[in-house]
Amino acid sequence: MIEQNIEVSGLRKRFGTTQALDGMTFTAPPGAVTGFVGPNGAGKSTTIRVILGLDTPDEGRALVGGNAYRQLHHPLRHVGALVDAAALQPSRTGRNHLLWIARSQELPERRVDEVIELVGLASAARRKAGGYSLGMRQRLGIAAAMLGDPPVLILDEPFNGMDPEGIIWIRHFLRSLATEGRAVLVSSHLMSELQDMADQVVVVGRGRVLADASVDELLSRAAGDQVLLHTPEPSAATLALESAGATVASADRGALEVTAIGSQQVVEVLARAGVAFAEVTTRRASLEDVYFQLTGSETEYRAGTDGQVAR
Repeated sequence: MIEQNIEVSGLRKRFGTTQALDGMTFTAPPGAVTGFVGPNGAGKSTTIRVILGLDTPDEGRALVGGNAYRQLHHPLRHVGALVDAAALQPSRTGRNHLLWIARSQELPERRVDEVIELVGLASAARRKAGGYSLGMRQRLGIAAAMLGDPPVLILDEPFNGMDPEGIIWIRHFLRSLATEGRAVLVSSHLMSELQDMADQVVVVGRGRVLADASVDELLSRAAGDQVLLHTPEPSAATLALESAGATVASADRGALEVTAIGSQQVVEVLARAGVAFAEVTTRRASLEDVYFQLTGSETEYRAGTDGQVAR
């Protein structure tokens, strides 16, 4: 298998008065899982559609292995994609759905049975796909994406509808694909899954890239660790900590949230001030924290404090 990447360069796309893409630029390299995240309306789906030749950009280019999708002969041998798990003929069996796709790409029938086993659908392969659960349809879509044994995979929200066992399976499956040298681009809202699985993350908002870095690099950009303090003397603790340069705020269940100093220094300050405390714990920054820091001003729709939708 020849290693290939996804290259997105300077994409701009407007739908009427809406600027869907505004210079979108990033690369998903071979041998890595690249997370692709952003709020609704950030341009993720449009970018994927442009990569797959379903939309034409006003400017820029999107290449798979150095070629535009529309230039690829038998494209499923180059790039496999899961965009819409519901895009199937419900009266066909799962196997016949895959067989129809395979024949369109001149792929052998044996490959259909191989990918059915690969995604764990052997017991349901001869059932009508219209009766599949969403999780099973996701597996069927992944099987279709793997038919051509492609070096590049693009998966849009592959965790949707998956039960816990399915989430664990797909996490390990995608990691194994990257280990084989494939470029794997995953669009998802599940930050916890991407934090454990992705090598790099591209964060987008309003049609442009806000951050493109490894998970470790993104976590290092987050605000300092937060210390949660439980004390029977919150006023005295606040005064002592703020005098030492900390920032103190109220947290859930009567706890205090302390930033700007570490947990060891919190203990030392309270001990010197003679302030009693019951528990001091450190909360590490997560990928979700970084995501909200980066996209807070880029969200198109958010709930208002009065329950009305703010835009």
